[in-house]
Amino acid sequence: MTDEPVRAGVIGVGSMGQNHVRVYDELGDTELVGVYDVDDDRAASVADDYGTTARSMDDLLDEADVVSVVVPTQFHYENAKRALESDVHVLVEKPFVEDPANGQELIDIADERDLALQVGHIERFNPAVRTLRDLVDDLDIHAVSTERLGPPIDRAIDDTVVMDLMIHDLDIVLDIVDGAVDSYDAAGTPDCRYANANLTFDSGVAASLTTSRVTQEKVRGLTISAADCRVKVDYIDQSIEIHRSSVPTYIDDESLVRHRHENFVETLAVEQVEPLKSELRSFANAARTGSDPVVDGEQGLRVLKLTKALDEAAQAEGGKDGSLTPNAD
Repeated sequence: MTDEPVRAGVIGVGSMGQNHVRVYDELGDTELVGVYDVDDDRAASVADDYGTTARSMDDLLDEADVVSVVVPTQFHYENAKRALESDVHVLVEKPFVEDPANGQELIDIADERDLALQVGHIERFNPAVRTLRDLVDDLDIHAVSTERLGPPIDRAIDDTVVMDLMIHDLDIVLDIVDGAVDSYDAAGTPDCRYANANLTFDSGVAASLTTSRVTQEKVRGLTISAADCRVKVDYIDQSIEIHRSSVPTYIDDESLVRHRHENFVETLAVEQVEPLKSELRSFANAARTGSDPVVDGEQGLRVLKLTKALDEAAQAEGGKDGSLTPNAD
C-alpha cells in the first residue's frame, strides 16, 4: 500500500459504529469512503452527517482498503469473513465472534491472504494502559485486581456483564501477566449484571476481577501488587500512581527509639489521547505496512475462550471452579 490515505469504511453505524465513522473522518491518514448498515435510513443519515456515501455491502468492499465491523456479536463472523474474502483488512469489535471455531477460521483466512485482522479491545489503547505496558517488564508481579463498575444503563444489551465488560479487563490481564491460566472460579447474580472471577497463573500470579452494572458509582481501575510497589491505574482519568515505601528507619532521641516509615507516591505523566483514535490509527498503519496489529486475531481468540469459560462459571448455580487452561489452543 502506498503513502496515500488508507480508504476506510464502516459496517454497522449504530452508536459505536458512528464513533468509528467520526474517527476515520478525523484522522489525517485515513479517507472515509463510505458506510453500510442494514437500516438504509440510518446509513444515509450518518453518511450525510460526515459527507460520505451510504453504500451496498459489495460496493463498500470494492471501495475500501479497511473496514470496521461494528454490528451485534452474532453477525461478526459473517461480515468479517465477507470482508476478508474481498481482500479487505478488518477490525472487528469485541467480543471477536460467538463461536471460537469461527474465530480460528477468520484468522486462517487473514493469514492466507496476508490481511490485517484486529479485534477491537479498545482499553489496550487507553494511554494509561499503554504507559503501564512499558512498566510491567520491570515489575515482579504478585497479584492483579480490576474493577469495572457502574449503574444500570438505559439501553438494551444482549451480552452478559462478563461478555460485555469483564472481557476488557481479561484482555489487559492476559497481556500483562506472564504464563497461562492454571485455574479459575467465578460467580455472579442470576440477572448476569454482577460477576466476580478469580484466576491463578502458572507463573504464580493471582488475579481478581469484578464487574457490575448495578453499582451507583462508575469505576474503571486496575491495581498491581508487586514486590516493591503498588501500581494503581484509573482508566477514566487516564492516570497511574506508583506507591512505594521507604526502608524503615529508627531514630535515637535522648534514649527514646522512634520508628519512622515513609510512603512515597509517584504520579506518572500520561499523554491524554482518545483511545479510539489511537486504535484506528494503529489498525490503518498495520494495513498499510503489513505489520502485526496490536490486538490480532490470536489474542482476540485467547481472551474470548477465557471469557466464555468465566461467563459459564458465573452463571452456574453457586458459581463454578475450573482447573483446565481455558485460554490454551
